[in-house]
Amino acid sequence: MMLKIPDVLTPEELQRARSLLAQGPWVDGRTTAGVQAAAVKHNLQLPPRCEAGRALQALVVPALERNALFFSAALPKRLLPPMFNRYGGDANPDGHYGAHVDQAIRYNPETRQAVRTDQSCTLFLSDPCDYDGGELQVQDTFGEQIVKLPAGHLVLYCGTSVHCVAPVTRGVRQAAFFWIESLVRSEAQRRLLFDMDMALMRLRERHGETDETVALTGAYHNRLRLWSET
Repeated sequence: MMLKIPDVLTPEELQRARSLLAQGPWVDGRTTAGVQAAAVKHNLQLPPRCEAGRALQALVVPALERNALFFSAALPKRLLPPMFNRYGGDANPDGHYGAHVDQAIRYNPETRQAVRTDQSCTLFLSDPCDYDGGELQVQDTFGEQIVKLPAGHLVLYCGTSVHCVAPVTRGVRQAAFFWIESLVRSEAQRRLLFDMDMALMRLRERHGETDETVALTGAYHNRLRLWSET
């Protein structure tokens, strides 16, 4: 399942994020890539433990935690601290990231805890008009999906997908990226739970808390109880 989530960051948070990105000590993005990815990765990243990176993480994580749509779709069990990348500009002309699959297991740099990368996320921090190219291209079950979202918007997609970032031919593309280990390992089960949750939300808006919505809410939570790994 691919889901686009609007307005994860407020305008004020986005302005703060851009100020922090401008201060960043950018380094070669291959420092955090696996063997396969390093061969096709051509971008810059903030070191995860730098001052700007930590401040950006402290900005992004609370924004995710308050977003009900993100929680419903991701059902997060563990979240790797967001990292921040940059494509294009004088220091990285024609920046891009070739086709690759993310590592199945990554380790939290703070705790060394293993995290299974069930879902991948990109939170766009540059407006589409500020750069040419730079589209996120994801091989989905319905074919190739091309994503280029407004600043502050997020895309969530399956961590098993082959994906790439097209070359940036003008301007600079900046984004946060991170991975989630979900309470529910199965993509099909997460999709079913998400569809149920969205339908329940619409039923409550239309009819209120009826006997039927209470019963269906019970069915949702019983499925979550059956499928979740805590």
